Amino acid sequence: MATKTEMTVGRMKLTVSNLDKVLYPEVGFTKGNVIDYYIRVSDVLLPHLKNRPITLKRYPDGVEGFFFYEKQCPSHRPKWVKTTTVPRDRGGEIHYCVMNDLPALVWAANLADLELHTFLHKAPAISRPTAIAFDLDPGPPADIVLCCQVGLWVKALFDGLGLKCFAKTSGSKGLQVYVPLNTPVTYDRTKEFAHTVARVLEAQFPDVVVEKMLKSLRTGKVLVDWSQNDDHKTTVNVYSLRAKQHPTVSTPVTWDEVETCWKKKKKELLTFETEDVLKRIEKHGDLFAPVLQLKQKLPPIRALQ
Repeated sequence: MATKTEMTVGRMKLTVSNLDKVLYPEVGFTKGNVIDYYIRVSDVLLPHLKNRPITLKRYPDGVEGFFFYEKQCPSHRPKWVKTTTVPRDRGGEIHYCVMNDLPALVWAANLADLELHTFLHKAPAISRPTAIAFDLDPGPPADIVLCCQVGLWVKALFDGLGLKCFAKTSGSKGLQVYVPLNTPVTYDRTKEFAHTVARVLEAQFPDVVVEKMLKSLRTGKVLVDWSQNDDHKTTVNVYSLRAKQHPTVSTPVTWDEVETCWKKKKKELLTFETEDVLKRIEKHGDLFAPVLQLKQKLPPIRALQ
């Protein structure tokens, strides 16, 4: 039988349940710990969620159990959980949840929505991405250390174009690089541009970089996944938990940290759990804030050639 608790979040009263349920068995991290983390990180997390349609990734029995993605915002949601409408490819529409405030975030965490997967656009401008994203995904035995080398190459390429980019861990195996735009652009342009970047890097560093998804090509290399730049693709949000053995977090990192990880060949330098992240925020603030604020124009593709 569910153990229910009433808590006040902002001006809302919420009923949460089974706070003692262990969701990360290896370390005894409970649903209460999940909710507590999302409350404590909310000041920096919520601006990155604002107005973005979100796919829930729910683990009702914890990280070792069954999980499912939920695009359609549940019909049992409270009336104050906002939604936004997105057309389906084959007709009809999906009403995605939008996590614009702390009560909505706590409500989702209470559903064991461990991971937050968001689009690169905001409602209502659902055809306009606010950034370009690259997911640097290592093929075993490669790991995040080799991703750091590739991330530095991505940075050098964009430095040459006069554009700033920012890195975060995926919280899983790899590294992700975001190029903020926050200016009028279409997915057709950003996707083609990102694909061209991946091809350029593969041509320059064929022993390390691969741009095609085929697993047979990826052994010991890093996939520069450009395909996330699509109006139907979501990417794990910054500061989201990951459903791994430990409660790791998709964490913003500095380029100095990326370079140090590459030089020292120590992947643990870029592995962060919840308490690590909260300490980093106390020290550095939100290292990913410029991704929301910095306005940059996407150059023409010929600039890459």
